[in-house]
Amino acid sequence: MLHKIGDKFQLHCYKHNGKIHSICEESTVIEETDDYLICGNYKTMLFEDDGNNHRTKEPAIIIYYKHHWFNIMAQFKEFGLFYYCNIASPYIWDDNVLKYIDYDLDLRVFPDGSFRILDRNEYNYHKKIMHYSKELEKVIEKELQNLIRMKKNNEGPFNIKVLNEYLEKYKSLQN
Repeated sequence: MLHKIGDKFQLHCYKHNGKIHSICEESTVIEETDDYLICGNYKTMLFEDDGNNHRTKEPAIIIYYKHHWFNIMAQFKEFGLFYYCNIASPYIWDDNVLKYIDYDLDLRVFPDGSFRILDRNEYNYHKKIMHYSKELEKVIEKELQNLIRMKKNNEGPFNIKVLNEYLEKYKSLQN
């Protein structure tokens, strides 16, 4: 394990062509295992490549996987629990910065449990202009199906009880 509970780090999200897509100013480590890193943030600055910079409005628990091509963000909004799941490369560390490549496709999960795949057109455009390999396309599609299966089975962060435990751990670290 590289990080202790309570450590803070910055996050850099890239696109396949190596260009920075977004920067998250700060997240806090809640737990790290051989398979994933769980962190939390609240009212942190997000800097996006399109100039849309803003501070997050609600607490979030984020799970970054070391061997899966997705990450999962649970957003505790006042009107319900939302998930924003990115199809993305497994993360790497560079000093105190967590880095990954975003592959456009997203899974949005709503408080009623319904979900929708987002940004299919962006994915199709980027895979053409950035020349995603056939092998990469297969990995992306397979991991999207793995993510949907996890959601349907309420596994991992989709288990509300487990997620609420992580939220409480995050809150205690902030006090």
